[in-house]
Amino acid sequence: MKNEGRIGMLQVALVLFGLTCLSLYPLIMVWPSGWAWHVGHSDYLLMMVGIYATLGVFLIRAARDPLANLSLIWFTVWSSVVHGGIMAVQAITQAEQRSHLLGDVPALLFAAAVLALLTPRQAAA
Repeated sequence: MKNEGRIGMLQVALVLFGLTCLSLYPLIMVWPSGWAWHVGHSDYLLMMVGIYATLGVFLIRAARDPLANLSLIWFTVWSSVVHGGIMAVQAITQAEQRSHLLGDVPALLFAAAVLALLTPRQAAA
C-alpha cells in the first residue's frame, strides 16, 4: 500500500478510535456487562472513562498529522495490547467477567492491530 493511502486510512482510524474512546460512557450504559467491570457506583470506572476520553481527544487531534504523533499512536497500540491482555486473562479466570471477551477486550486488541498495521515505523516514512 502506498504511504499516502496508508496515512489516509490511519487518519480515519485515529478519528474512529478517538470517537470510540469518547463514547466509552455511553457504551457502558448500553452494555455494562461488556464494558464495565464494576456493578453500581465505582470511582475506578469514572477514572477510566476520564482517561479514555482524554486519549480520544488526543487521538482525534493526532489524525491531523499522524507522523508528528507517532509516540502517542504507539503508546495507544502497546497500552491497548497490555490492557486488553490483562483483561482477557481476568475474563477467562473470572466467570462473571466472560462477556468482556465479546466487548472491550476485542475492541482494545482490534484498535491496537489496526493502528499498528497502518502506522509507519518512523517519521521519515
